[in-house]
Amino acid sequence: MSQDPETLHGARAELLAAARRTDAWAPALPPNDGLAHPASVLVLFGRLDSTPAENDDATVAADLDVLLQRRAATLSSHPGQVSFPGGRREEQDADAVATALREAHEETGLDPAGVEVLATLAELPLAASNHLVTPVLAWWRSPSRVAAVDHAETVDVFRVPVAQLLDPSIRFTSTIHRFGRTWRGPAFDVDGTIVWGFTAMVLDALFDATGWTRDWDPSVERPIEL
Repeated sequence: MSQDPETLHGARAELLAAARRTDAWAPALPPNDGLAHPASVLVLFGRLDSTPAENDDATVAADLDVLLQRRAATLSSHPGQVSFPGGRREEQDADAVATALREAHEETGLDPAGVEVLATLAELPLAASNHLVTPVLAWWRSPSRVAAVDHAETVDVFRVPVAQLLDPSIRFTSTIHRFGRTWRGPAFDVDGTIVWGFTAMVLDALFDATGWTRDWDPSVERPIEL
């Protein structure tokens, strides 16, 4: 018998509750020009290796990590940036979920069998590469070994503790100067690895929606060197 979501507790339940309200908190991004390509990313949360595999109700945000990767600097789209695993939808993909799981497997070696898909979130336009991106929110029930599979696309794969991302001391507002304008957005400095742009915006909005965010100072600004 399935459990009533309203009676569940813990981080997984908080993610599910946020997913049900995705249209209310999805980041506001500039629209694409013309026909955008459909794409998906896998927003995958799992228990830290040091956390016992207890029932989901006992797992809190501080027990989790999230899977990220660094894109190769030679790529034409978002070179060198930290991102979620993901990519453009292909003909064989049945839906956004299939795209996210396929891309994650191809990029990181992730075994999709250990992933429980929780929800698809609101589609987000990514004007820089002309994609319409569906974040696929997932729970890593049985973590598998992950590593960069094709170094022409991905140079590093890593699991970042959620507690570290929530630490106010590593959070700041990124600034980018383009076309005579200054663009600002949330960012994270993870031991010198900067998470910014689309990935940081999704994490920031999701942390707010789950109630995990700790107060941080958005007036602290740092430029992003492209």
